[in-house]
Amino acid sequence: MKFGVLIFPGSNCDHDMIYVLRDILNQEVVELWHKDTDLQNCDAIAVPGGFSYGDYLRSGALARFSPIMEKVIEFANNGGLVFGVCNGFQILCEAGLLPGTLLHNENQKFICKNQYIKAENTDTAMTLFVSKNKSLKIPIAHGEGRYYAAESTLKEMLQNGQIVWRYCDENGNLNENSNPNGSVMNIAGVCNADKNVFGMMPHPERASDPELRNTHGLIIFKSIIEYFNNKNN
Repeated sequence: MKFGVLIFPGSNCDHDMIYVLRDILNQEVVELWHKDTDLQNCDAIAVPGGFSYGDYLRSGALARFSPIMEKVIEFANNGGLVFGVCNGFQILCEAGLLPGTLLHNENQKFICKNQYIKAENTDTAMTLFVSKNKSLKIPIAHGEGRYYAAESTLKEMLQNGQIVWRYCDENGNLNENSNPNGSVMNIAGVCNADKNVFGMMPHPERASDPELRNTHGLIIFKSIIEYFNNKNN
């Protein structure tokens, strides 16, 4: 499988993503600079975390207008697989590829810690290997990670199975104490109606190397690869 990893001025998780996909999972990876206009026949596009354009205006607002994003939007609208992590999630929301938006954390502080999440929908490219009863420990690191969408939008998302990840405690319980940033309905990640564009605030690439003694994130990447292989065989 061939992955394209977008790189914007201010990206700082791009090489973490490249390392996991290329060196741990042995996938082909190409680096796509924000000024590029060719996706190089990639099978999937990863939009990594960081602070694209220094998060001026608001997170992801400027990156959304980079030349490469025109091609990513076209790719996604034609059914291509796109997934964004943290700042990548924010960019995909700004680009209109995902519903809702990401607001400042409820406590108005940057939060960096390990966080448990659980899959709300296990029938997606990101959750193929994930048990609905299992909580995954995936780090978060964001200042604007509070997911919000209008009530009517949330109702549609629930009906369509677009809520993919929710913050929980170690035992998989959903409660206020396990919600690190005040996201509506404890939402940590969503997808579009066609289920080919995904975004999540937690960083699975930071929980994918045995050296870190946590490989829960690998389950997510392996799900993406298996889903693609099943779809194209």
